[in-house]
Amino acid sequence: MGAPEAETQAAVGEPLVVLSGVNKHFGTLHVLQDIEMTVHKGEVVVVLGPSGSGKSTLCRAINRLETIGSGTITIDGVPLPEEGRALARLRADVGMVFQSFNLFAHKTVLENITLGPIKVRGLKPAEASQRAMELLERVGVGDQAEKYPAQLSGGQQQRVAIARALAMDPKVILFDEPTSALDPEMVNEVLDVMVTLASGGMTMIVVTHEMGFARKAADRVVFMSEGQIVEENTPDEFFTNPQTDRARDFLSKILSH
Repeated sequence: MGAPEAETQAAVGEPLVVLSGVNKHFGTLHVLQDIEMTVHKGEVVVVLGPSGSGKSTLCRAINRLETIGSGTITIDGVPLPEEGRALARLRADVGMVFQSFNLFAHKTVLENITLGPIKVRGLKPAEASQRAMELLERVGVGDQAEKYPAQLSGGQQQRVAIARALAMDPKVILFDEPTSALDPEMVNEVLDVMVTLASGGMTMIVVTHEMGFARKAADRVVFMSEGQIVEENTPDEFFTNPQTDRARDFLSKILSH
């Protein structure tokens, strides 16, 4: 396995997403505590940790769905804008795949995917449709383009949501527990698409409970507990040789089932 390992390491480029001194409170709860994290171009970072550890808040702060109290977040060297058009433009560079799909129920699958590229990127409708069809084929739902989200299974809807994120040609895609709302038999069809994306060099930050995906696709595991990044390492090191009691405790609970 020596060669591919070296290849992935070499493929990782400049810093793309940089969080520095990031703090966030919900009332008295300090949900993000002095977060320092850098994700490089082409890197796949999986964020693990117990429920309530701040993983989803971290993910949502990166495209400003959650505001932060202090610190800085930059995407490709540009600080996150407060609001308005600059934020919309920046969000276009940061794809997001949610737990609950968040597709527009009253639009067809094809319309869901072409909307952003036409409105935000200024693509011509014919061009946007052609690109959307290519992406739907790529995630394995090309035959569902004219259906509405409610006519699809959860696994199909989530694959459409991934195609929608890709259609904006983002610099990075955030995945916030993308499989936790799915029936068990649909989880792998979504993870397979994500593994393919990861191996294709897409920069990804993935909050997930899927340990198999973390082992297979991550360049780095970031472990959070109680609002802090407690540990980060390669998947191999993290799973076989956790450095902290909190990580050991978390893994013993997860891996013993």
